[in-house]
Parts: sequence; C-alpha cells; structure tokens
Amino acid sequence: MLIEIDFNSEEALYLQLCNQIILGIATSRFREGDSLPSVRQLADSIGINMHTVNKAYTVLKQEGYVKVDRRKGAIVSVDIDRMRTLSELKKELQVILAKSCCKNISKEEIHGLIEEIYEDYI
Repeated sequence: MLIEIDFNSEEALYLQLCNQIILGIATSRFREGDSLPSVRQLADSIGINMHTVNKAYTVLKQEGYVKVDRRKGAIVSVDIDRMRTLSELKKELQVILAKSCCKNISKEEIHGLIEEIYEDYI
C-alpha cells in the first residue's frame, strides 16, 4: 500500500491519511472488500502514531468508506447512500464555487478542471 504523508504540511496527518485512502478507493487501488493494514502495521510503515491511524480509520468509517470488523480490521466498504453524499457534495461545492466566483474563475474553467480531475477516477 502506497501512502504518501507530507510531514511538513499544515494539514493534519489523519486527514492526509483519510484523503490518501479515499483517493485509493476512487482510483481502484483499493476495492470494495479489500482489507486495509492493521492500525499498528500502517503506523509502523509510514512512521506515525497508532492513534493517528485509528482516528483516520474512525473518520473513514463515519463517512462510509470502510467498515471495521473485530477480526478482519478495516475493510473498504463504500457507503451506498447516494442522496446523503450528493447533499454533502453540494454543500462543499457551493463554498468552492463561491470562492471561484470571487476570484473571477469562469464556469468553463471550472468545468475544465472537473473534467481533468474526474478523468483520473474513471
């Protein structure tokens, strides 16, 4: 498993870890049913505290990306609740688009960025 953590980043380590796993799911590096490394294994392999990994796994569970099984650990299990996800996405996009409008970024430029980024996930 290739997880890249930037120890110089201002972004919290657990958020970086969450984002890396979400990107891995989106790009099919991690598939439905795949087991993620144990908290201890992942902490040791990337050199971070076990509590940080545990927090990341907890957030991923709460957001519907993994389920946690006492025997198998964290397993990729993408939440199929589309309506909730679409609602959350809309809220996030509203802020991003408002920021873009304030910076005079055009609708066409935004669409271009979306197409460019989305190509990585299909």
